[in-house]
Amino acid sequence: MDSRETVRVDHGGLAGVRLSSLSPRGLLRVMRDAEVARSRAEAVQVRAMARFAALSEDPRGVAAEVALTLAATEHRAQRMVAMAQALTTRLPATLTAMETGTIDAYKASKIVDATDPLSDEHAAAVDAAMADRLDGRNPSSIRRAAVRQVAAVDPDGHAERARKRRLERSVQLVHQDDAMTTLIADLPTETATAIYARVDRIAKTLRGGGGETRTLEQLRADVFAELCLGHRTAEARTEVFVHVAATTLAGADDHPAELSGHGPIPAWLARDLAARPDSVLRKVVTDPVTGTVLDVGRTRYRPPVALAEWVKVRDRECRMPGCHRPSHASDIDHTRDWARGGSTSADNLTGLCRRHHRLKDLPGWHLATDDAGTLHIRTPTGQHHHSRPEPLHPAPPF
Repeated sequence: MDSRETVRVDHGGLAGVRLSSLSPRGLLRVMRDAEVARSRAEAVQVRAMARFAALSEDPRGVAAEVALTLAATEHRAQRMVAMAQALTTRLPATLTAMETGTIDAYKASKIVDATDPLSDEHAAAVDAAMADRLDGRNPSSIRRAAVRQVAAVDPDGHAERARKRRLERSVQLVHQDDAMTTLIADLPTETATAIYARVDRIAKTLRGGGGETRTLEQLRADVFAELCLGHRTAEARTEVFVHVAATTLAGADDHPAELSGHGPIPAWLARDLAARPDSVLRKVVTDPVTGTVLDVGRTRYRPPVALAEWVKVRDRECRMPGCHRPSHASDIDHTRDWARGGSTSADNLTGLCRRHHRLKDLPGWHLATDDAGTLHIRTPTGQHHHSRPEPLHPAPPF
């Protein structure tokens, strides 16, 4: 037996585990236990680093000494020290989650970064709100949830930061190896989202044509270049969904709205987008108390179209945990197959991006919805996961 098949970890009871003797489910358990052990070790490092910084006579040398000790760059060491100080002072619940093995340092950094511009009081509010929203989430989902909480506790600051960031819009050219170059456009989110949606729609139309050999990614790149150079006109109008409470749209409050696939946007931007006569964005007006959809911007649909529209508005994103592809760019799928008696109804339809739609159809995967709209996922190894759309806005305190 290859000695490398024996796992020796001093934490989590993994010492001496023989991987060759484990079932697929057992191997997943080892992966999880190793992740918990690593997260706990990182929490110890965080506390040690913060304590070392506090005891140092001159803070200017802290990062340099940490960099030498850990064989890291000084820039990396500076970020680590700053994160350790934030976790031990402003974000105790997040640090506790590391100590219990719920999240690792990388996931914790998403909360640290999101709360960096906040006051200590607002950071503490986000920290407390995130405590029960961490288990089972990937880094992207944690970042999005943290940003949503930041917008909720500090709507004025969120709105002002959005105004300032829009002044920093830019386009950059970064030359790479092998005759390739990356074009980076830092744009207002509604503009960038609409551009991508248009490129994606045209690319998918071409992909569906006969004889096309290019991949979808290649098609997106080619379509983008052709549109920029004027070699192609936009064949279709693109819609991007903005979810906004009726009271916010009317100016009665400033609760953040949400741009599908992106996350929270300030109230002033949602109102501005809704008022633009040439806007390519669709407004989805919700009841401020229940979150029920009141208006999707159109009045007449044939029933199947209306039903698909409802599912897209309800889900907002692909329902696979951790996937944030907008639902309006995803497939509408029966959780219980129509051929097996599943109904074409809202409680049996769910939005899945094409990749996860195909994953759902692989052997051993099972998806089902309950009366509350929660999507339950069972994997081939018997693991269970669930998904439910985040509320657009919190219920009022009455």
